[in-house]
Amino acid sequence: MGLKLFLSFVFIMLVIVLLLIYWFVPLSTIEFVTDSNFQERTNNSFAESAQFYENMRFSNQDISYKIYDCPLKKKNDMEQAFGIVSDSTILDFYAVDFGEEISVTCDSKNKIEDGLFIAGEGGPVNITKGDIFNVILKGKILLIKDSTCETPNVALHELFHVLGFGHSDNPSDLMYPVSKCSQTINLDMLEVINELYSTPNEPDLTFSDVSAVMNGKYLDINMSIKNNGLKKSGKAKILIYADEKFVKEIELEELEIGYGRLIVLMNLWINQINIESLEIVINSDFLELEKNNNRIKLGMKNKN
Repeated sequence: MGLKLFLSFVFIMLVIVLLLIYWFVPLSTIEFVTDSNFQERTNNSFAESAQFYENMRFSNQDISYKIYDCPLKKKNDMEQAFGIVSDSTILDFYAVDFGEEISVTCDSKNKIEDGLFIAGEGGPVNITKGDIFNVILKGKILLIKDSTCETPNVALHELFHVLGFGHSDNPSDLMYPVSKCSQTINLDMLEVINELYSTPNEPDLTFSDVSAVMNGKYLDINMSIKNNGLKKSGKAKILIYADEKFVKEIELEELEIGYGRLIVLMNLWINQINIESLEIVINSDFLELEKNNNRIKLGMKNKN
C-alpha cells in the first residue's frame, strides 16, 4: 500500500506540474493579424489640385476673425469678402475681440516682387494633419494694396488662400496670381467648401495600428489610437475580448485633433484555451464622425 500511495502521489504531483506549465509557461506563439479593412475618404480631382493639401478646412462652419487697425476702405473690403463667401457657401464668419481663427492686418507700404506690386498675402499658419482632414487652426491675411475694383477681389483672393486654396492657372479666375477686376470666383471652389464643411464638427477615434502576439497563455498587444476628427474627443474606454469573452478594460484620456496614444500591454494572462480571435473596441459615449472604425478584429495568423 505504501508504494501505491507513493506512486499515486507522484502521479498527482506530475499532473499538477504539467497543468501549471500548460497554464503559465509559454510553450507556443500565436500571432494575430487584422481582419478589418479601413476605408479612406477620397476627394475630387479639382479639390486635390486646388488646395495646398487635401481636405483642408477649419474645425467648424462658423469661423471667427479679427481685423487689426486697418483703414476704413480695407476694413470694409475684408468684411464684404467675408459676407460674399458666407452668402455663397455654408460658412459663416463672425468678429471677436480675441482668440480669432483668422487675423487680418494691413500695411500701406508697397511691396514689389518680380516687378509686380503685391496686393496682399494670406494663408493658413497653423495646420493639424489628420488621416481624413488637414484641419486649419489659424490663418492670417495681410492687405497691402488698395483695391480699385467694385468687388473686393484682393480680400477675397487672400480669404480663399486662408481657406486652403492655392493659385489658379486661369487668368479669368479670382485665384490667378495677378489681380484684375474682371476675375470671378471659380464655382468649383464653392462646391468644394460646401462638401468639406458638410461633415459635422465631431471627433473621430480610430485605430491606426494594432498588433498582438500570444505566448502560451500570455498576450502582448500594441495599439495606436488617434483622433482623426474635427474637435477634441472626450474620455473613452478600450475593451479587449478574446473569442468574444471580456478580458480587460483600459481608460483612454481625451485626445486633441490629430493626436494619438500608443498603448502597450505585456504579459496579459488569458484564462482560455485555443484563442482564435481577438476583438478590441473603443467604447465612447459621445458623437463621432464614424463609429464603425471603433472596433477591430484580429484573427490567428500562425501557430508555432
